[in-house]
Amino acid sequence: METYNIEKEITVFYVQAASFPQGIGAAWQKLHSLVAQGANYRFYGISQGSPDGKITYRAAAVETFPGEGSEKGCETFLVKKGPYVSEFVSDWKKDETVIGKTFQQLLHQPGIDPQGYCLEIYENPNDVRCLVPLA
Repeated sequence: METYNIEKEITVFYVQAASFPQGIGAAWQKLHSLVAQGANYRFYGISQGSPDGKITYRAAAVETFPGEGSEKGCETFLVKKGPYVSEFVSDWKKDETVIGKTFQQLLHQPGIDPQGYCLEIYENPNDVRCLVPLA
C-alpha cells in the first residue's frame, strides 16, 4: 500500500447502480453507451456506504468539458483532491473479487476519512488503482 495524491478536484459524471454489487455491470454498460466510441475518457468507480449499511455504487467518467454530465442527463460527483491510501491492482478481470478484497484492506488502514468513499481509477481495461481518502 502506498499514499497517492490527487492534485486537483476532478468532476465526473456517473450512472448509479440499481443495487450493489448486482447492478454494477449494468451501470457500466449504461455509462459506456453514453460516451463516444473511441473517445479518450478516464473511468472511475465510486462506492460509498450509508449508516443503514447499504452501498451506493457509481460508474463514472471524467467530464471532457464543463457541463458534459448534465448534457448527457447524468449527475456529477466531485472527486476531492488530496492524499489517499492506495493499492494498484493489475489484471483485475482474472478475479473481480480482488477489488473488494483490496478495499477491505484499505478501509482498515489508519487515518482514513470516515466520511470518505472507495475510489477506483481504471488506468486501462486491465489495471485499476483502488483508493480511499485520508482525513
